[in-house]
Amino acid sequence: MISAHNPHKIALCETQPATAEGVRSLIEQAEGLACAWAAPHLPLAVQLARQSRVDVLLLDKHFGQQLVVRAVEELCRDCPDTAVVVWGSSITETEALRYMQAGARGLLRKSASLATIEKCLRTTAQGGIWVDDKVMQAPPERQERGLHQLTPRESQVLELVSRGLRNREIAAALGIRPGTVKIHLKHIFEKTGIHGRYSLALNLMTQKDKVRAHRAEVA
Repeated sequence: MISAHNPHKIALCETQPATAEGVRSLIEQAEGLACAWAAPHLPLAVQLARQSRVDVLLLDKHFGQQLVVRAVEELCRDCPDTAVVVWGSSITETEALRYMQAGARGLLRKSASLATIEKCLRTTAQGGIWVDDKVMQAPPERQERGLHQLTPRESQVLELVSRGLRNREIAAALGIRPGTVKIHLKHIFEKTGIHGRYSLALNLMTQKDKVRAHRAEVA
């Protein structure tokens, strides 16, 4: 049970001082949350996270995709109990997938409401995942319902898409024609409401993470 005497520790790596101060104020006013530290530079943030464990690190994507991905990978390796949430003014599907593949537990837009930011921090601090609705193209309910409606073959195609395979590679792996792969993808798009390979892969990763979290709770 998290209380005011044992709050979730939140850290912040943010390039804009005004934004950093606003988030720090939000955290300090939220019950059960506390701001451990705020750093304006990525190397310093990684060093501080290694030295003093925090529950969540809110990481600005402004440093560039390559550096942020590398930092997320390092933090997941060295600080497995720290949930990294990447946030920015906008997050493309390609970026979102790359950050999640690196081990990020959350994706958040800086234009999100204060209530949404707080909910994201609480969710990830408690071991959950958070993907901003604007990153996903279809409502989460339709995505999840659509995944359950996939045929076994469509599920196989989706799994291979999430691994980064192209249509010809998927066709070779499943012993079918590339044209048949396109048909399966068309049906997957229609059922889930998602359009685009990156969105499909990101959605599947998110759903798998939710299943793992649920199994852990049950266990």
